[in-house]
Amino acid sequence: MKTLKSALLASALALPLAGPALAETPAGLLVVAQNIDDIVAIDPAQAYEFTSGELVTNLYDRLVQYDAEDPTVLAPGLATEWETDAEAKTITFTLREDAVFHSGNLVRAEDVTGSLARVIKLDKTPAFILAQLGWTPETVDEMVTSEGNTVTIRYEGEFSPAFVLNVLAARPASIVDMATVMEHETDGDMGNAWLNENAAGSGPFSLQMYRPAELVRLKANPDYFKGAPKIDGLILQHVAEAATQQLLLEQGDVDMARNLTPDQIASLSSDEIKVETFPQAAVHFLSFNQKTESLTPPAVWEAARYLVDYTGMTDSIVDGQMEIHQAFWPKGFPGSYDETPYSYDPEKAKQILDEAGIETPITVSLDVINAAPFTDMAQSLQASFADAGINFEILPGTGSQVITKYRERSHEAMLLYWGPDFMDPHSNAKAFAYNSDNSDDAYAATTTWRNAWAVPEEMNEMTRAALTESDPEKRLEMYRELQKRTQEESPIVVMFQASYQVAMDDDVSGYVNGATSDFVFYRLVEKN
Repeated sequence: MKTLKSALLASALALPLAGPALAETPAGLLVVAQNIDDIVAIDPAQAYEFTSGELVTNLYDRLVQYDAEDPTVLAPGLATEWETDAEAKTITFTLREDAVFHSGNLVRAEDVTGSLARVIKLDKTPAFILAQLGWTPETVDEMVTSEGNTVTIRYEGEFSPAFVLNVLAARPASIVDMATVMEHETDGDMGNAWLNENAAGSGPFSLQMYRPAELVRLKANPDYFKGAPKIDGLILQHVAEAATQQLLLEQGDVDMARNLTPDQIASLSSDEIKVETFPQAAVHFLSFNQKTESLTPPAVWEAARYLVDYTGMTDSIVDGQMEIHQAFWPKGFPGSYDETPYSYDPEKAKQILDEAGIETPITVSLDVINAAPFTDMAQSLQASFADAGINFEILPGTGSQVITKYRERSHEAMLLYWGPDFMDPHSNAKAFAYNSDNSDDAYAATTTWRNAWAVPEEMNEMTRAALTESDPEKRLEMYRELQKRTQEESPIVVMFQASYQVAMDDDVSGYVNGATSDFVFYRLVEKN
């Protein structure tokens, strides 16, 4: 008989849920080994960590949301329909009538307006996402209003309604049971302290137990409006060491291990364990600072695209961790441009440099985070670029050292990665395709400004136009065209998109892990 290695996990399994406790993981309960000590807050108005994002997604709903059935589609959530008025800068939502909080309270329009206003008034870390809409503590009650079963959202700024909808699909826009939350208000905190230990959502799971850095237990919500989860519940057991996670999985004491290293993934040998790979939102790139004269000719940028050994790296040093992707918006989300026209071709690169009259060799310092796989990637780039006379001098540093140089624009070449703040293509377009003021005192947290690339005004205008375009399909096509342009004409060479591997028992199916922690869904999981 299988034995559990954690007394805490054993006690959690003994809690009544849908049937008697078993010595092995019960058929209706998914047991996950995961490092969950990153959690600082679970209140949706404050939660900003990876694991807390997963919890918020499974405990709460939003007016509109990406969901387990297809994480690439923005679907109705607590709203069944909405009407947009781009000219008046309003979106009016009609709420569904069958949504119920875990407390038993009906989801009301007042819960929606109160939840959104609460984020702005508390002004915790993720509040900036909603504040983009022009909301302030003084104005939000006038800009987010309700009447009967409808909620009207007003926003300021030249935004496409599609952009606004994606903002409203972000984590801090989760709707809480305001009646329950405000019952637990302390010293004007709008229930923040209580909601960081409890939950008050309407999502597919309710929170049954939360012990920071130890364990989270969720119970299926049988009344969920999209259908009850297929499992009775799940346990996220804190297991910090990847080796221990592997041991528990191989012994059958857990159903899933979330933090195995590539080497451990490769060493799994049991026929009863499978590994699933999920694309992630982070894109990895090589960039050239335009303050370095030898790196300013566009021919250098073009040649560089043929000097990355994409396949060589994905078949070895980043196997399972990254896949080839050459555009700034990650694959798997609306508006992505998934063409990969560049491959390792040093002869073509040398021809491009020769025809442009570029004298080689060129010596360039390359800043890189001193950790795997980045140092290995830098060494691969050093070897492949040397074939065309571009010689990298690798400068390893801590993450803070590398990023500080990047923000100061004092690097020459940089190997780094970028992830969106929320799932709208503008989040990355503004970083990779927009820079209207390249002066040193006009700091912007973008790859373009940090690499001192004065983006051509035509491309700046394309970025502004896509942000304001009201036709959703036309808007996505504009972003694809923008990605194609930057793929061809930018000193920023996007190479890869991160991947995430999850090992699980072969009898587990239906697990969905989208491109960010906000897209981890357990509702469709089954154990056969």
